[in-house]
Amino acid sequence: MKSLSMGYSPCPNDTFIFYALVHGKIDTKNLKFNEILLDVETLNHKALPAEPDLTKISYHAFGHVRRNYCLLRAGGALGRGCGPLVVAKNECAMEELRGKKIAIPGRLTTAFLLLQMFDPFFLTSNSKLLTLNSVFVEMPFNKIIDAVLNGDVDAGLIIHESRFTYPSYGLKKIIDLGEWWESETGLPIPLGGIIAKRSLGEGLHKKINKLIRASVEYAFGNRPETLDYIKKHSQELSEEVINQHINLYVNDYTLDLGPEGENAVNELLRRAEEAGIVPKGKEEIW
Repeated sequence: MKSLSMGYSPCPNDTFIFYALVHGKIDTKNLKFNEILLDVETLNHKALPAEPDLTKISYHAFGHVRRNYCLLRAGGALGRGCGPLVVAKNECAMEELRGKKIAIPGRLTTAFLLLQMFDPFFLTSNSKLLTLNSVFVEMPFNKIIDAVLNGDVDAGLIIHESRFTYPSYGLKKIIDLGEWWESETGLPIPLGGIIAKRSLGEGLHKKINKLIRASVEYAFGNRPETLDYIKKHSQELSEEVINQHINLYVNDYTLDLGPEGENAVNELLRRAEEAGIVPKGKEEIW
């Protein structure tokens, strides 16, 4: 039996997707998957030195690791109406946040990529990848709302469950970067995908992709069964929020990117390369 390390986040969409795969609910065809549950930004950084065999990754980070990894077609987060938001205590224009302190969930997240593409003021060059402009404060995504409420930062770039919970804290939406992307391109927003080491070979890539798709299909067909595993790892234990999260981030694109999903990924990386945010990739994406 071949053993593979596989990183994914403890967020409900990922634990829902990979439940069947790591719990032996489907035939894994003589493959064993050793789960590594970490925040997606931590996984982004683990992919830079090519540590895991397979991992969930932000599409922003994927732009930096294409030499060692290719993208799989199943298991990712891509859709409409699911983009990151900038929130603050009081309503304001985005221009008013230039030079202000903004909490971000990581410099390699797609959320931060979208913020930089939305307003060139927020751009950081490749040479500054490891030393961000001081206007940004990196922190775990689940700490951002508190940082805004406490006045530690002027605004926050929120993702995951925070998209559903921020109104209950009285925070105001300044911009929905997913809506902006969709209006700019007409395409769904690619947030995160599953990548595999190129060294595993095309045959194994196809086999793993089929297994991930089968795991998603099992979860769709046996949703109540997945709940204990999801709750065990989720930051948000409310079943209502968990279900909202899964309904938004797990969809037909999770089963297979399809032509529209491919176009969205290509366009995101093209724009990121043009802006100098990620290096120009010589390797194929898939």
